[in-house]
Amino acid sequence: MRLFDKRIVSHFDYLLIILILPLILLSYHLISETNETLANKQLIYFSLSLLFFIGVFLLPIRKHIRLIPLFYWIGIALLLAVEFWGESRLGAKRWLSVPFLETTIQPSEIIKPVFILMIGYLVQNRPPPHNGYGLKDFIYFSFYILLPFVLIAKEPDLGTALVLLLVGYGILFVIGVNWKIWATIALIVGVSSPLSYTYLIKDYQKKRIKDFISEKPSYHVQQSIIAIGSGGFSGKDSDEATQTQLKFLPIATSDFIFSFFVERYGFLGAVLLIVLYTLLVFHLLLMNTYFKDDFVIRAFASGVGLLIFLNMSVNILMVIGFAPVVGLPLPLFSYGGSSFINFIVLIAILENLLAFRFMDMYDFERKL
Repeated sequence: MRLFDKRIVSHFDYLLIILILPLILLSYHLISETNETLANKQLIYFSLSLLFFIGVFLLPIRKHIRLIPLFYWIGIALLLAVEFWGESRLGAKRWLSVPFLETTIQPSEIIKPVFILMIGYLVQNRPPPHNGYGLKDFIYFSFYILLPFVLIAKEPDLGTALVLLLVGYGILFVIGVNWKIWATIALIVGVSSPLSYTYLIKDYQKKRIKDFISEKPSYHVQQSIIAIGSGGFSGKDSDEATQTQLKFLPIATSDFIFSFFVERYGFLGAVLLIVLYTLLVFHLLLMNTYFKDDFVIRAFASGVGLLIFLNMSVNILMVIGFAPVVGLPLPLFSYGGSSFINFIVLIAILENLLAFRFMDMYDFERKL
């Protein structure tokens, strides 16, 4: 048993944790500077996420990997339930109330880890041929990618839906799909974009796009750009960060926390933060080189890396006026419980897949 425990610990990815910890510590430091109450709540979320991490890490995921499709369809059922029994807030129906607990859950957040696991499970059962997946396989995978995309987009939550769509197809791109399929998709997207804008997206989404392409950005983005510019090269002391302290910068601890960070630590801090995210994403994508025959790890690590990259990129581009304002937080950095815990669960699942990848060998040796 002692040998087994040592092997599990030896396969734990410590570098992944080392890259994540600075994000968490910096986030708490910023939030505590502006709102001590929110900082205390964030500590509760940190504590809950640690419990979730330990619980998920100890789950026998590899032993019961055949149950992944069941959890995927449970997630789809929850998304369908939102359509009929969901709660509406600010014009969007994204939440389900939990009986007797007086709380709500957001199925579009819950399905993220299951969605990425499902893609990995499907790829593991249908490995790519030498020249990449052909059209038949691509359609097969597309069904499982497009189904949650459609249901989440109908809520409407187009930001989350598009991120999942890009993560799903991004995993296939990393694993390998014939280049002719990608060329065809690029052509179809280019031709259909005007029709999608006219007939498929909501009025408020069109307004966000119009605000984005107009010469004058929205009030929120204007204040965000002022905060970023005022940070200069090395930033300001907390008392001098007037955009944040005087509440000119909206939602400074969540959606626009990058602007707050740059106001405090300047251009130098922004570069260091982006480098930290880049190292984290690069480390996750590099697992495709280390684990060529384990498609579950390859797909899941790629999915987590792409999810972090897309959320980070859209959030930063949004606050500097280069993308429409959508409700995508800065991963592991913005204030909030559901998004933070969700990313910690994703990291815990990946650590589980890495640490227990020789589970069958351990069990065999113990039986001998």
